[in-house]
Amino acid sequence: MTNADTLAPPADAPAAPRWSPVLAVALATFTVVSSEMMPVGLLTPMSHSLVVSDGTTGLSLTITGLIAAVLSPLTPVLVGLRDRRTVLIAFMLLLGAANAVTALAPNFAVLAAGRVLLGVAMGIVWGLAGSLGPRLAEGPRIALAMTLIFSGVSIASVLGVPLGTYLAALLDWRAAFWALTLLGLASAAVLAATLPALPVTERGRLGGLADALRNPGVAAGTAITAFVVLGHFAGYTYVRPVLEADAGLTSGVIASCLLVYGLAGVAGNFTLGPLSGRRPKTAVTIALTGVTLAAVLLPYATGGLVTVLLALVVWGASYGGVSVSTQTWVRTADPSRIESSAAVWAGVFNASIALGSFAGGLVVDRAGNHAVLFTAAGLAGAGLLLTLLTRPGS
Repeated sequence: MTNADTLAPPADAPAAPRWSPVLAVALATFTVVSSEMMPVGLLTPMSHSLVVSDGTTGLSLTITGLIAAVLSPLTPVLVGLRDRRTVLIAFMLLLGAANAVTALAPNFAVLAAGRVLLGVAMGIVWGLAGSLGPRLAEGPRIALAMTLIFSGVSIASVLGVPLGTYLAALLDWRAAFWALTLLGLASAAVLAATLPALPVTERGRLGGLADALRNPGVAAGTAITAFVVLGHFAGYTYVRPVLEADAGLTSGVIASCLLVYGLAGVAGNFTLGPLSGRRPKTAVTIALTGVTLAAVLLPYATGGLVTVLLALVVWGASYGGVSVSTQTWVRTADPSRIESSAAVWAGVFNASIALGSFAGGLVVDRAGNHAVLFTAAGLAGAGLLLTLLTRPGS
């Protein structure tokens, strides 16, 4: 049955697409992930300012992730026949407004309201971004387009979170969210200037989501995604307290460590992204192996800066390839339902962020820093086992 999931370009579409629209979407994903993840680098100052615990501040990630998790898989249905270009621009503007609310928050309740708005924007943007590679490129260019789009995720760790951490150290944590407000507006402007019209001719339907999950490869890919993202965010959300309390690092050194982590993430994205286009199972296996090992080893690596950096490099390089490799797994499993399968994947991804950060908060508040890292390793390891037992194709 033909539906909006096929998203076939019109017959007269140019054979050699420009890369500027792909880079514009990459900027949008960078802005979304920077906005979502900024509390990781600012957890301690935000907690002190709002007079709440680190675990409570970590709920800012949970709130955003839950809202996005609900909206992402419903995006094809919610936006209907609206041009995807128009939708992306509108919700990047909403993202800018959400960060402004966060920057102004006098207490956790207002902060939570801003993060709800961010979750709405993030859910819709993520619900569409994963399906845009095949619309903006074709043939062998698709793998590179997907790699570039998802590079925004890893580059956010390199530039977004560390620069926000540095800005907070120079001014305060609110300045980081004002910067994200401006970046959201700039991203919307770039999308408006470069993105071509992205119409659809048939309305998305709820049944398309169920159809996507009936595919064994899609079901396996989304389950693998859930395990690794749960594990990653259970541990990484609270990596700053680990580095402060266990490794005894200062704020400036922690920012540098997060920068190194992010650089490794970019390398991982651009290494595993092209590989996933050819061998998605191999790419996913490498990514999950690295995340599992890094989470296990970090508690034993806090005795020195060099060992901390080694563990973070492994973690960053591995997780940097998770988004593009797991999404490629899902797309490869069911290429006839690109938008629905991408929306389901995005929903699972965001739900796992929310649940992972929430579970990590419970563990770190009750059992401590080492326990939360071992929990992260166990979840990622479960995803690795599932990867070894399944495959994208039927």
